[in-house]
Amino acid sequence: MGRVIMRRGREESLRRFHPWIFSGGIFKTEGVINEGDVVEVCSVNGERLGFGHYQIGSITVRMLSFGEADFTPDFWKRRFEAAYKLRRSLGLTEGSTTAYRLIHGEGDSLPGLIVDIYNNSAVIQAHTAGMFLSRDIIVETLKELFGSKLTSVYDKSATTAPFKAGLDLADGYLYGSAPDNPVILENGIRFSVDWEGGQKTGFFLDQRDNRQLVRNYSKGKRVLNLFCYTGGFSLYALAGGAKSVDSVDSSQKAMDLLSYNVEQNREASLFPKDIPHNSFTTDAIEFVKNSKPDVYDLMIVDPPAFAKHRGALSNALRAYQRLNAAAIEKIAPGGIIFTYSCSQVVDKTAFAQTIFSAAAQTGRNVRILHRLTQPADHPVNIYHPEGEYLKGLVLYVD
Repeated sequence: MGRVIMRRGREESLRRFHPWIFSGGIFKTEGVINEGDVVEVCSVNGERLGFGHYQIGSITVRMLSFGEADFTPDFWKRRFEAAYKLRRSLGLTEGSTTAYRLIHGEGDSLPGLIVDIYNNSAVIQAHTAGMFLSRDIIVETLKELFGSKLTSVYDKSATTAPFKAGLDLADGYLYGSAPDNPVILENGIRFSVDWEGGQKTGFFLDQRDNRQLVRNYSKGKRVLNLFCYTGGFSLYALAGGAKSVDSVDSSQKAMDLLSYNVEQNREASLFPKDIPHNSFTTDAIEFVKNSKPDVYDLMIVDPPAFAKHRGALSNALRAYQRLNAAAIEKIAPGGIIFTYSCSQVVDKTAFAQTIFSAAAQTGRNVRILHRLTQPADHPVNIYHPEGEYLKGLVLYVD
């Protein structure tokens, strides 16, 4: 096993359990180290600080464990069992919800790894070379954890693992095969999930609690769901007794799946069949800008990440401001707006200030009802605040 020696004084972040080592903090390396290898991390005095995955780039090591203890073969089992224990304590492993996040990267002390559970299938995403090269042991650990309940494991790392590492990046099943028409339950509502061709791992599990809040506010409201994807918020609004729901997204494939989701829930009598639902396959920003005022009582503004790196931050904040100003300007008096940012580089303070600027631009009286974030199965490691990526505000507009 190769070794990474820290510069004097730069090991202090590891003593505070921050899981990232930046290239500038490294004094030297010892031994032959390939990208994705597990390396031993030491201080310049030879003290063992822990073990981590090595990767070429700004974040050179992502820590898997801290301290003097050896990196033992039961590492993966212990991490997965701890993650499952948390989800079980949240009531997510049984009941009216059959999809949840099992592994959330740094939040579960497995930096670079995402594992989402959809019924009896697991979808994994590796964001580092180390996790990509660990897929075999990850699959075996999942099989040991779930036993016969696990019927398939799908790897969707082709767009997330580092492409410069010379990895064989191709999505596909590592275990089992595709189930027929996978349908999950979320708080009793049915969703068909396309993890092979859809965004992320197939469904935005991180909005589950926020969708339930939309459901609570929707009764009798005329609802507009912008950037609706396959209709998460739309179906909750229908289930909450909305007067009408309009869904907008630029992806025809997503809209087709949304229509299917609406129909299967109507057939199951999970919400009334007479509530109008309209789909608009078009640009969401242009749609809200061109809509007439006072048509909607409740809006959901949940765009994709406008900034994926710090260099795009300024442009992203301007885009959030323009979009939210249009929503605030058009919503009916007494209306409610659920607005979000999933850009990790946009912190919650910057996002709130941007929404303040958007409100001031319209001159309307706006109040904050709720501050929202990701659910408990997307935990934030207290030593890694960067893991809090989802920000949301619920606004009341006079």
